Amino acid sequence: MLVSAQKTDSIPQQTDSLQHKVSGVPVNQNHTAADSIPPQKDSLQPAAGNIAVNQYQSAIDSILKQNIFLNSSGTPVSMVIKLKMTRPNDLIFYILAGLIFCMGLIRLYFARYFTNLFRVFFNTSLRQSQLADQLLQAKLPSLFFNTFFIISGGIYIYILLQQYKLITDQYRWMLMGGCIVVLGLIYLLKFSTLKFTGWVTGYKEATDSYIFIIFMICKILGIILIPFTVLMAFADLSIAAASALISLLIIGFLLLMRFFRSYGLLQNQLKVSRFHFFLYIVGVEIIPLLLIYKALLFLLSKNL
Repeated sequence: MLVSAQKTDSIPQQTDSLQHKVSGVPVNQNHTAADSIPPQKDSLQPAAGNIAVNQYQSAIDSILKQNIFLNSSGTPVSMVIKLKMTRPNDLIFYILAGLIFCMGLIRLYFARYFTNLFRVFFNTSLRQSQLADQLLQAKLPSLFFNTFFIISGGIYIYILLQQYKLITDQYRWMLMGGCIVVLGLIYLLKFSTLKFTGWVTGYKEATDSYIFIIFMICKILGIILIPFTVLMAFADLSIAAASALISLLIIGFLLLMRFFRSYGLLQNQLKVSRFHFFLYIVGVEIIPLLLIYKALLFLLSKNL
């Protein structure tokens, strides 16, 4: 039995309308249409940010106005800045540090001599006691303390001349070494002259006592001058000037003490009057120092 062919569906197949239209706008199957409605920004965000910034600035301004140390609402004042003049004192610092270190070593190894020295110096009744005899017999500690006085006194003289602007920094190490050498030569000549005088006149014991008093004062002076030297080298100008003046007063007081102690010790042994002893002090102690000082000033002013 013959069967006739079936007819195709009379209802045509419809495509999905959502694939061709987006929000009522026809869309080509091959190209995608751009969104015609641009995105809108939130208008509340900038306004909120400005409010926060203004509140923060207001809080900062109120804090600055309430702070009495900042004084932001005060009238500005101009301050003149002075240029600080610096000097290269590094090597002087190390020299003084080495000097203090040497003083510590001498104090450590000769502690007994150091203690007896100050006991005899401050107690006048011990001048001819057993402690003084021990100091006279201790030759090695006495040599170390005398050498320390020469170095300490020479550096002090150099710093003092620099403080009063009598020398310049051009030949500083030569001048410092010259001060130490000159001071050493002065006391070496003094020691040799007194020893020779005592040997010639026969007053050897009295001369030794006088030499002991001279160098005992020098040993004490070498120790006392260290802090004043440090202050004059590194402190401000006002403090350095005050330190120089006080140190000169101390030196003058110790020299007077040396003269009075020497006269009190030698009065009974030599039967010398006060006038003759004063003439000796002026002729042997004061005038040579003034002549040396005048000669040094002349040479320094001529060469520098």
